[in-house]
Amino acid sequence: MALTMLDKKAVAEDRSEWPAELKAEFERESRQNNGCVGSQLLSETDKVRIWIIRLAPGERIGFHRHVLNYFWTSVNGGRGRQHLMDGTTVEHNYFPGETRHETYGAGEYKVHDLENLGDQEMIFNTIEFLDSANKPLPVPDRVRLSRS
Repeated sequence: MALTMLDKKAVAEDRSEWPAELKAEFERESRQNNGCVGSQLLSETDKVRIWIIRLAPGERIGFHRHVLNYFWTSVNGGRGRQHLMDGTTVEHNYFPGETRHETYGAGEYKVHDLENLGDQEMIFNTIEFLDSANKPLPVPDRVRLSRS
């Protein structure tokens, strides 16, 4: 059975108001949807997009929007904080090889960020399926792996 984030228990959860700069960034994403669900787009075919997230200790990937069915795998584990679109802030521990699958119906999506709270680099692979119920969001060339 494929596990989702709904199956994952947060080690910390907070509903206090976000700082002004985080709220402003979240609002900007709502006006211009960010389809960069990773730090770098490693590969793309007519069926999948393969992303990597590499976060140094204290580093954060900003708010981004998931509209496609996907799964992620934690390469090396770690501890991270996410600000979720419902206003909740959660912290999770990840273990090497942990994998979670997410599915979205037409018009459904998730917006969140991710910050590395640990003392070592945190690495994830994310695989998006382009034949999902929603159209893929555009991604800028700057995130695509350079093949020079």
